[in-house]
Amino acid sequence: MSAEKTSQKIKYQKLISERANKLSPSGIRKFFDLLASIEGVISLGVGEPDYATPWHLCEAAVKSLEKGYTMYTSNSGIPELRELTARYIKEKYNVDYDPYGEILITVGVSEALDLTMRAILNPGDEVIMTDPHYVAYDSCVILAEGVPVMVPTYEESGFEVDAADIESRITPKTRAILIGYPSNPTGAVMPRKKLEAIADVARRRNIMVISDEIYARLNYGAEHTCFASLPGMRDNTILLGGFSKAYAMTGWRVGYALAPAEIIAAMTKIHQYTIMSAPTPAQVTAIEALKTGEADVLEMVADYDRRRKVIVKGLCDIGLSCFEPKGAFYAFPSITCTGLTSEEFSEKLLTEEKVAVVPGSAFGQCGEGYVRCCYATSLADIEEALKRIGRFVKKHRK
Repeated sequence: MSAEKTSQKIKYQKLISERANKLSPSGIRKFFDLLASIEGVISLGVGEPDYATPWHLCEAAVKSLEKGYTMYTSNSGIPELRELTARYIKEKYNVDYDPYGEILITVGVSEALDLTMRAILNPGDEVIMTDPHYVAYDSCVILAEGVPVMVPTYEESGFEVDAADIESRITPKTRAILIGYPSNPTGAVMPRKKLEAIADVARRRNIMVISDEIYARLNYGAEHTCFASLPGMRDNTILLGGFSKAYAMTGWRVGYALAPAEIIAAMTKIHQYTIMSAPTPAQVTAIEALKTGEADVLEMVADYDRRRKVIVKGLCDIGLSCFEPKGAFYAFPSITCTGLTSEEFSEKLLTEEKVAVVPGSAFGQCGEGYVRCCYATSLADIEEALKRIGRFVKKHRK
């Protein structure tokens, strides 16, 4: 008999790790795949600015390519970028970081989050986080063999998390508290006093706080509090941020992590074996953003604010009660008046009215009954989407 006939077919499922099997497919990507098959869709689903990266930032990358600057950088990132990031955080939030030991430039905040979990978690360690939350939070914990522990948050309390609720979930296995404000998907912003209460819990219980502040610059009448700036929290915080949202640089993939040197060193070891360094032209663009991009940020934020007001009022007018977001660029309306689940609502809205939103259930159990609408798209598209959603809600209202 031939070797081909006697060989057994490989059972590929047995090759898949338990960690990978524990992950659920992204609820966001499912709708993006469906969206690609339908023409004429208005998308309120993609969580990125509709702006192109300002040309004067792109031009810095072009010039670097013309000069042949296409080699690897330091694992930690271009020194000038680390220095400018340290200066930026100092000027904005009055927190000092050493650019030569306490800052790591990463491939977006997503990599920074992944590195954080892999650097600090042992199997079975717990990370406390809010529900709803950004889709990668629990997945990164699971991939690091940790255990996500959810703290429910509710519209009635502004989707803000209370320190007492966090503390009640602390166990001997708790390794960190993960928070992300301004919030994706709700747009909530935490008041300073509530953050101070969380900081008090973290200090007393000797627990690190991982603060994802990628939307820090996108605030509308609500001041952002950098968690590391709170009394005693500079050395108890792993601060994550980046350039994607504020500077319309999502595709460039540049983020950063700031933390005590020992933690950054551990993260860098993993980073150097998996990534080596963030893309060189993207780092050059980030340097230019920190040098000359402030006016662009302010212009975009003002425009998002105008869109925010239109979409929130429009959703409320058509009968979808909507919490007023104070940050990021998402509205999170309740769809319970239709009697549909968030996934049913999103699928039917896409097929019947060609409007793409993301089901709230993609962000955790507490997201059920809501959908996420990104208003970082044109005002004309928002207004047309509202007309279509209005027809849909009228048709399906219970």
